[in-house]
Amino acid sequence: MRPLQLPAAGRFFNAQAVVQDLHLGRGRTVHVIDDALVDPQAVVDWAALVRFDPPQTNAYPGGVTGVPEALRDALDGFFAQHLRTRMGARRTLDMYARLSMVTLSPAQLRPGQWLCHKDRTALDPSAVLMAASVLYLFHDPALGGTAFFEPRRSAAEIQALVDDAQTLDNARFADRYGVAPGYLTESNDYFEKVAEVPARWNRLIFYDGGLFHSGCVRQPVRLTDDPRTGRLTLNGFFGCRRVAR
Repeated sequence: MRPLQLPAAGRFFNAQAVVQDLHLGRGRTVHVIDDALVDPQAVVDWAALVRFDPPQTNAYPGGVTGVPEALRDALDGFFAQHLRTRMGARRTLDMYARLSMVTLSPAQLRPGQWLCHKDRTALDPSAVLMAASVLYLFHDPALGGTAFFEPRRSAAEIQALVDDAQTLDNARFADRYGVAPGYLTESNDYFEKVAEVPARWNRLIFYDGGLFHSGCVRQPVRLTDDPRTGRLTLNGFFGCRRVAR
């Protein structure tokens, strides 16, 4: 893997970063940090030199690539210092980071990609928090931020919807559920949109990965596979032991 040089400041993340809380109700919060990286352009330039591939273990609608160990560790350390306690956790059990680019057109999406989703869920969510983060590394806000949703149907109905989205073809799924092809950006019959965090250059958000969410891609015609102009993000996933109650 190509090396990524530390900024002159000697650290990747801004030591003066301020965390702002966006409350979604029901005790759920998205944490927003602007000006997160000391030199975000250096990460974009590094991303332009590496290869992005379709994911093998999830339905991300584009390409992904690993990140240098130093950047991964810096993100892990930022989470531990600023977010872990704030999110009700006391110890990180595992952590993973990647760079990602949304590239698929609406016509290329499968039914599961027409819906919002959860990143990862714990077997025992009362004991383990599966936190997630997104750092927006693009200047064009029209490429889309992140929207958060609450189910409008019972847990059983939502699970049936999600299961069928993995097995039915596009036409059968659309006919059965009345869900239109394309990226989910607003409420529908199954999910109510409760908040949207607009994309902003060098903005970092953290949230509970058990929340339903979706990239808010309203203008997919603007998507590209060039990290210098496309919807490039740094994504982190953190499995943590919750604080005992």
